[in-house]
Amino acid sequence: MLIPRLDAVRPIRVPTVRDDRGALSAIEAGIHIPFAVARIFYMHGMTADRGGHAHPDTEQCVLAVAGSLRLQLTDGISHAEYRLDDPTQGLYLPPMVYIDIRDISADAVCLVLASTHYVPDGVIRSLPAYLEAAAAS
Repeated sequence: MLIPRLDAVRPIRVPTVRDDRGALSAIEAGIHIPFAVARIFYMHGMTADRGGHAHPDTEQCVLAVAGSLRLQLTDGISHAEYRLDDPTQGLYLPPMVYIDIRDISADAVCLVLASTHYVPDGVIRSLPAYLEAAAAS
């Protein structure tokens, strides 16, 4: 039986201070995001769609710190799309949400804060495998 997980996806407002020098945005684990950060990575210079996978044990906060992109999410029951184009607005993803990243602008920089270290064998890399794993959980 599939367990709905998209109910836990939610926007994250990144506190931002602006003055005549520009803007400073800061995210604090346990305050703005509900997990301790074990890994930070960012994607840039993207020339093709990304994602196409799910992390069974990883919480994430995804932000477009430059440019724009569209996240297509599914939990095997529901589907949702989110456009990220504001560096002060992120998206919290609970574990076991399948993600595709599309419509990536040429100047996009996608920053991801993750609750776990990367384990290549721990990633579900196809939608059929995801649906099978989600149904078994």
